Amino acid sequence: MSLSRRGKIWWYEFWFAGRRIQESSKSTSKTLAKQAEQKRRRELEQGFNSIEDVRRELIRSLREVSEEYLESYALRHRSVIFAKHAVKHLVRLLGDKMIVDVSEDKIREYQDERLREKAAPKTINEEVGILLRLMGDRGELIRARLKKGKHLKLKVRKHMAKVFAPEEKRDLIDAARASKSPTIYPALMLATNTAMRSGEIRTLKWDQVDFEKRFLTVGHTKTDAGEGRTIPFNQPLYDALKEHSQWYALMFGKIEPDWYLFPFGKLHKLDPTRPITTLKTAWANVRERAGVKGRLHDTRHTLITELAEGGAGDETIMDIAGHVSRQMLRHYSHIRMQAKREALEAVWQREQQAMNVKAKTGEAKQNYSAAPAIARPVEGQSLQKSLQGSKNGGGHRCESAAKPLKRIGSSAWTRTRNPSVNSRMLYH
Repeated sequence: MSLSRRGKIWWYEFWFAGRRIQESSKSTSKTLAKQAEQKRRRELEQGFNSIEDVRRELIRSLREVSEEYLESYALRHRSVIFAKHAVKHLVRLLGDKMIVDVSEDKIREYQDERLREKAAPKTINEEVGILLRLMGDRGELIRARLKKGKHLKLKVRKHMAKVFAPEEKRDLIDAARASKSPTIYPALMLATNTAMRSGEIRTLKWDQVDFEKRFLTVGHTKTDAGEGRTIPFNQPLYDALKEHSQWYALMFGKIEPDWYLFPFGKLHKLDPTRPITTLKTAWANVRERAGVKGRLHDTRHTLITELAEGGAGDETIMDIAGHVSRQMLRHYSHIRMQAKREALEAVWQREQQAMNVKAKTGEAKQNYSAAPAIARPVEGQSLQKSLQGSKNGGGHRCESAAKPLKRIGSSAWTRTRNPSVNSRMLYH
């Protein structure tokens, strides 16, 4: 062990498992520096001896382990873009640390540092998940401890996806058409008319586009359900892609089937054999000119919502959008406030119509029952004589009345159900 002073702070240095450890004691006291070195050595020894079978792995740096992790990850997953992005930040902040050196406290410090850098909680959670996986068995132990202490994941705010209004879509398309970028207009038309993801659009090749049969086939994508799906062209999309193909042929002199629709590079240095890396800059310019807020991915939300509002079945929507399950369909389908208002209004209107019909029917019945009955005398006799005969036990009935007469008291006769007739047919 050796101690050295840099300015007023003491540093310690020693060798552990063949690796040189040189760290600050963060103290101006030499005595405290010696104690800090002894404590640090005990921590390393305890961590090193906790899992006997992987001792050599524990003293490897995260930088070394991350390289192997990415190689393995690329063999097992469709996309490595986020994994590379996450590992870049892990190596930047923890790359020189040995696996044995990473503890719950180190991970919480990493979370705090990324929050100070304005990283989203969801992104930090995914980065920590990758960190724990590349640490192997030790990572699983730390995961359990963090989970028990409720420090494993940061709270994530639920993102409310945007659905563009018809006038916003029109403004975005107009702005894209007026843009100097040759790619943003056809790319936006693909996004708004197919619900394709940005990565699916950027990597689209000409052999996936069939102008004769008017459909395209989605290639390499995020999910198994999305790859290989076919999407037909509507007229606006067909026109936009035809126009783009004419520009493309003029630019490169020909169109090869394995060339990308949206080539890599700047306007005068385009490489059709490589796909464009991002549409973010062109999209940001279009969005600014149109005065509309939202992400390019929100065009996907918008079309799925429009399909749902238009009455398209779940299977049709999933086949177009490439969803795996109905749960994902519900995640993307955000019925607009206006559509919800109209649906609720329609329920109320149906109830009102039913009540009006019922009220009119009841009024008609009441008018019918209240209509005055006209008593007609039996042929050859007066009404009074007919009634008198009935009173004397002759059992004679008034032919003009459908209901039998009923005696009230000893002298009054009335109809059983019709009060309007009753008042006219009381006799002594």
